[in-house]
Amino acid sequence: MDKISHLIDLNDFTPAQWNSIVTLAHEIMSAPMVYAGACRGKIMGTLFYEPSTRTQMSFQTAMLRLGGGIIGFDNPSTSSVAKGENLKDTTKIVSGYSDILVMRHPLEGASKAAALTADCHVINAGDGGHLHPTQTLTDLLTLREEKGSLSDLTVGFCGDLKNGRTVHSLLKALSCFAGNHFILVSTPELKVPMYIKDYISASGKSYEEYTSLEEAIPKLNVLYMTRIQRERFGSLEEYEQQKNVYCLDERKMRLAKKDMIVMHPLPRVDEIAIPVDDDPRAMYFKQANYGMYVRMALILSMLDYGLESKPLLSGKVMNTVSCTNPKCITHTEKYLPHSFRRSGDVLECEYCDERILI
Repeated sequence: MDKISHLIDLNDFTPAQWNSIVTLAHEIMSAPMVYAGACRGKIMGTLFYEPSTRTQMSFQTAMLRLGGGIIGFDNPSTSSVAKGENLKDTTKIVSGYSDILVMRHPLEGASKAAALTADCHVINAGDGGHLHPTQTLTDLLTLREEKGSLSDLTVGFCGDLKNGRTVHSLLKALSCFAGNHFILVSTPELKVPMYIKDYISASGKSYEEYTSLEEAIPKLNVLYMTRIQRERFGSLEEYEQQKNVYCLDERKMRLAKKDMIVMHPLPRVDEIAIPVDDDPRAMYFKQANYGMYVRMALILSMLDYGLESKPLLSGKVMNTVSCTNPKCITHTEKYLPHSFRRSGDVLECEYCDERILI
């Protein structure tokens, strides 16, 4: 294999490539039996260092429906990771057995770190609170199927916008389409990180920030709800202060437009009341089903169609500088080159996008 493409950040690919994946997913939904044996003889490795239901099972189902096989783990305590094996060694071994590797990890930048030495394609299935590009492809397919367009939408995001990797990925993606406007609903402590806001502004799009869902919801074409993620907080006390702030219920739904749709990457806890499930505007279960088809399309695109991605690292290696993000993969995988993009007096870590003033 001369060129190995990876999907770490959705922006590794162009919007035209995203569109081709979403279009292929639509075609697979329309005629699934045509693609039933498309990956016969291929093997997908899955390395899930964090719990997952939808992402892991939809990837596995996608590969099985394409006729391929699966290896891997969904609990690192049952693998050599429990013996202290580093990420590079685990990745090197499993990628040698696989044609494509899917990884979820609690540390930010882990998938990029794995891809640096992998011997097959690597797909980021979520790295800490950083990015979740295949969920974003799922979201793009959902929007195109249910709203008919990826442009000229007012999209609201509500909940944990600081740690929500699905939020970060989708905001970056939708910033590439004309006419989109974003309404960001969160507590002051859980606002969208500045690097994402800068990305939105640099793309020429606009955003507003609210603390009240009631005030924001009448303006929306799409509401993207997210849970307050207990696993991203430093203490239980911090989580308890935030967890019940936002709940979408029938009363709030009455304030929304008749054609607004509700999306959620799932799992939910208490941020969407159960009765909302019966509202025809609730799309989150349908959205999860779309995820299987878009992952089928992605696997095919990477294995069979030679999808080309950007280089993994393009900045400058500065091993005397440490990333200031305590959740960055470079703090635990000491062998990794400390690579940064530089803009004036600011360095940006190429693994987790943390910014450092110098």
